Amino acid sequence: MSLAADFPEATRAEWQKLVLGVLRRSGAASESTTLDGAEDLLATPTYDGPRLRPLYTADDAPAGGTGLPGLAPFVRGSRAQGAGGDGWDIRALHSGPDPKVAVEAVLADLENGVTSLWLRLGPGGLPVDALGTVLAEVYLDLAPVVLDAGPLATQAAEELFRLAAARDLPGSRLAGSLGADPIGFAARAGLTGEGPAAGLADAAALALRCAREFPGLRAIVVDAQPYHRAGASDAQELAASLATGVAYLRSLTDAGLGLPEALGQLEFRYAVTADQFSAIAKLRAARRLWARVAEVSGAEPAARAQRQHAVTSSAMMTRRDPWVNMLRTTLATFAAGVGGADAVTVLPFDTRLGQPDDFARRIARNTQTLLQEESSLIRVIDPAGGSWFVESLTTELAEAAWAAFTEIERAGGIVAALGDGLVADRIAQTRSARFDAIAHRRDPLTGVSEFPNLAETLPERAAAPAEELDVPAGAAPGLPEIHYDAEFEALRARSDAHAAGAGSRPVVFLATLGSAAASTARAAFAANLFQAGGCETPTSGPGTDPAAIAAAFTASGAAVACLCSADKVYAEHAAGVARALREAGARQVWLAGQPGARAASDAEAGIGGYVFTGCNAVAVLAATLAEAGVA
Repeated sequence: MSLAADFPEATRAEWQKLVLGVLRRSGAASESTTLDGAEDLLATPTYDGPRLRPLYTADDAPAGGTGLPGLAPFVRGSRAQGAGGDGWDIRALHSGPDPKVAVEAVLADLENGVTSLWLRLGPGGLPVDALGTVLAEVYLDLAPVVLDAGPLATQAAEELFRLAAARDLPGSRLAGSLGADPIGFAARAGLTGEGPAAGLADAAALALRCAREFPGLRAIVVDAQPYHRAGASDAQELAASLATGVAYLRSLTDAGLGLPEALGQLEFRYAVTADQFSAIAKLRAARRLWARVAEVSGAEPAARAQRQHAVTSSAMMTRRDPWVNMLRTTLATFAAGVGGADAVTVLPFDTRLGQPDDFARRIARNTQTLLQEESSLIRVIDPAGGSWFVESLTTELAEAAWAAFTEIERAGGIVAALGDGLVADRIAQTRSARFDAIAHRRDPLTGVSEFPNLAETLPERAAAPAEELDVPAGAAPGLPEIHYDAEFEALRARSDAHAAGAGSRPVVFLATLGSAAASTARAAFAANLFQAGGCETPTSGPGTDPAAIAAAFTASGAAVACLCSADKVYAEHAAGVARALREAGARQVWLAGQPGARAASDAEAGIGGYVFTGCNAVAVLAATLAEAGVA
């Protein structure tokens, strides 16, 4: 039975015609706009070039299909059951420097649903020689361990091997990853030349030993997070991971490993964000691309699967209103599960404030358990399969990533491309575009650039030690580590410092002209905007009398004002009120709305700028704080 049998079949052209009518009535489209043009007006650009269209149909499905879960090219998952079966590996990160605290946290995680451990070792993390203490009560044959020790990977691996030998644990029972990633470390630290070369040799030696003695261990991690944390696009992150994987394959096969064994020594680590559909497509595209690399290298189909570890993005985590991070990581985890990740790590919501507490760690692991068990994600094979949007986005992302990957290979490979600045330059362009989108609030940050909470009290956490990279003198700068909220956070920090010194926050006075009905919408917009910079926003209340509004402005203690009302009210009263505010000492008078044809007369009246949807909020707030006397 077809549920749509009683309805006439709708065509894309009919849908476009209806869309065009709505856009014309709203003023977004003109009489000359075509049907295709109307659809283009609703498309959303991405940092990789492809535009997200408002409608996808069967005509957008990729030619040739996407295969089956567990079979090459593994778009639908590296496992035959896809997202079903026993679910993904719930992997908890432990990076605090105190072994005693780590012991308690590790045991609490394992007793409450975590299935593997990720331990960050070395400067800024756990001491390598404390590995035995941290894992003293952990059954290594039941809980896989993933090490992350940077340049100390060999030392950390030896410590794990010693611990297993002391317990008479057969090598075949040890599982996890040794986490060697010399190229990823070089990208972060700015190492070139002999640094990565020596690390490649050490990683190859670990891989040879794992292949001989520890078949359940993978020696190498292809960590794409340094590129993501530097602001890279999804395609750039995928391209760097592919190029890194190829470099490791060459090193391992040159060291004597066969291609299937070399492929089996690699695990790929990707960041996933709250942009759930892009994250789903990224994981699917990564498997498709790696399967293609393995195929070209001569691997049999069964050996082409990519082992994936997804980590919720650290770049998207905010310091302000950290509770919203729970929502961000839930969306990201959902995307990782639906996208087919083999292992998932959720960063605690308070990670930007310092070392996570027990509550934050519990929420991080329970986020995964709830999605697996109560949302039933693990009971569905490839939930995204058949989505024309996801399948099309996966294909477009894969094509963009392959183009970026081949550019890196033409430059001599990932080590050369890092050394000559190619990778950094490409990422810098995307980073600039990303911060521009955030500044204009096209990419809104809830609790930061949108709906800030000036009255919040941030949770107190013990300071997290900074990671110390062992970089030789004279090394080039490595890839930066950014946070999407950086520019707004800097503005809020200036406001906080001013409030601490002056006893009150900077004030932007909202002159709400006319009736409440006329002014409320733009007053709410302006309050939301200026509060994102840490400013208080008292209002004048309904009315249009310039003298009364100027008196209320003076009483507020503000140095900056913003007119808020409807265009018709502006036409009659904005100029007079603006002059009165300037005479009352306003250093800046903004107007909430587009300048339009009255810009010249507004300027004569003392209106110095405009705030509106799509304006550069960071620039507006920076100017406002300066006019308010905030250093």
